[in-house]
Amino acid sequence: MTPTDHPAIRAFLQARRDAQTDFLAELVKVPSDNPPCDCDPHARRTAELLEALGFTVERHAVPAGLLRTHNLTSITNLIVRRRFGDGPVVALNAHGDVVPPGEGWTADPYGAEIRDGWMYGRGVAVSKSDIATYAFALVALEQSGLKLRGTVELHITYDEESGGELGPAWLLQQGISKPDIALGAGFSYAVTEAHNGVLHLEVEVTGRSAHAAKPFTGIDALEAANHILSALYAWRKTLATRASAIAGIGAPQMTVGLISGGINTNVVPDRVTFRLDRRIVPEEQPQAVEAELREVIEGAARAFPQARLSIRRIMLATPLTPVPAGKPLSDLLCAHATRIMGEPVAAGGVPLYTDARHYAAAGVPVVLYGAGPRTIEEANAHRADERLPLTDLHRATEVVALTLADYLSE
Repeated sequence: MTPTDHPAIRAFLQARRDAQTDFLAELVKVPSDNPPCDCDPHARRTAELLEALGFTVERHAVPAGLLRTHNLTSITNLIVRRRFGDGPVVALNAHGDVVPPGEGWTADPYGAEIRDGWMYGRGVAVSKSDIATYAFALVALEQSGLKLRGTVELHITYDEESGGELGPAWLLQQGISKPDIALGAGFSYAVTEAHNGVLHLEVEVTGRSAHAAKPFTGIDALEAANHILSALYAWRKTLATRASAIAGIGAPQMTVGLISGGINTNVVPDRVTFRLDRRIVPEEQPQAVEAELREVIEGAARAFPQARLSIRRIMLATPLTPVPAGKPLSDLLCAHATRIMGEPVAAGGVPLYTDARHYAAAGVPVVLYGAGPRTIEEANAHRADERLPLTDLHRATEVVALTLADYLSE
């Protein structure tokens, strides 16, 4: 497909920049922290804002039983469908749930403060900005008067930060949406065709408590856990030799992110639990990754035969890999972004994992592109003072709108 400049689309979006900025600010001002994922209030406000743009909004509430199974509070996923004619169904997916703000902010996490051209707030970059990007891109298509084919759907979901099982995965499994191709949330200076998978394991070491005056009468679960952790950290160094061949992915990673245990300072710990995150590069097989990691843990635990070991899988997400069916959309995004961003924008990979994998698992080709600076570090994503340059929001919206106009042209 040949990229085409559509002046009417660009002019429309440039005239609506203040309105789009206000739209994003309203999304940021409503908390949607996950956990606890009590996101219905945000979904209601988002639906109101979309309806004010003239869209019909479908509300798909996740059943209470499923929410309890996943330890989540409330989720209502939103869908907007705009049919232009016979042709492919393109889904645009962004998530409205965010990680809790944490400490260290110099701005109100829900204030949407604008400072030197950057908007600050939790979720402003990941990924409430993409909701604004996709919504206004679709408005621009409607107003363009172009003869288009196919359908564009907005999928606004609310559990990306806890795995996406009750967001895109649920919508697709229920047959609520059946897209032919998907575009997922991303950043403005790169088109993403591949990303890591992830394995989360919970490791529990159980010993026997004893008085600290006679620790030899107990079984020290912390001592055993420390030996396992030391083995894991030593093994982690070998991952550097397994770098992906896909630009932007890098090597696999392993992080122990949570640990708990013990009874009191003067008591031998009877139980220690920790959770780890193992990033899986596209060339790896997830089942083999899990088997290897379990072998490392179990091998180290054998040095403490009196302690009991249990390993529980929390989540296994497969990597996203490039597919030929996604290339036309990817190529158009790269071409338009290169011109509008004023620098080369190429397709590659990122070491994150995203909801895009759920579309891929359902057989839907998917690429990622949206508003945001060059890196998650520059955006302070998942950190204090998360921020977004508003120029990136507006330019990325032009890229998406122009790409869709070309992709759906008759």
